[in-house]
Amino acid sequence: MAALTFADVAGAAPRILSGTAAVNVTSETAAAAKNIAMDNARRQIVRDALSPYADKIALADLVKNASASDLTALVASSGIDGEQQSATTYSANITMTLDNAAVRRWLNANNIQSWLPDNTDGDQVMVVVTLRDRVGDWMQLNQIARGENIDLNTRNISGNQLTMSIPESGRRMFISAARSAGWQATDDGGVLRIWK
Repeated sequence: MAALTFADVAGAAPRILSGTAAVNVTSETAAAAKNIAMDNARRQIVRDALSPYADKIALADLVKNASASDLTALVASSGIDGEQQSATTYSANITMTLDNAAVRRWLNANNIQSWLPDNTDGDQVMVVVTLRDRVGDWMQLNQIARGENIDLNTRNISGNQLTMSIPESGRRMFISAARSAGWQATDDGGVLRIWK
């Protein structure tokens, strides 16, 4: 199945990197369980929030081996809902929003290539394509873009994943033409996903 993910890169509305993790940890004390739960939540949220923008295997290795303090430095804000604890157990739904600039610096410092939205890209939409038929799907997308006079800028190719950007002004036309060519689309929390 081929899937496209569109993420806005407009300077006025940078992508908000956030997520929620449901945790339930048992340890020697409630305080120890809470510390473990917070660390688990940070690791899950960082991995899940950044995986659309970086090589998933390299990112997973980096998150797994990162220190708790390195990951804590990436969190801009957090919240806890449904918190429950006993003498040895802690559970909650933990929400965290990441600091885009800190995340970008951390990935660069660890040599992880990313295509995180950035305010300097201006009027662009990032397109992440998972190719079922690498050549055929890529050619079809280029044909769709040419037919609408939209410039595709290829940024990264890794395995069956292709990352491109298109002008924001051509977004609607590109989506409409893609739908006409058999792609389906849904908006998933601000991220437009397209698949065949």
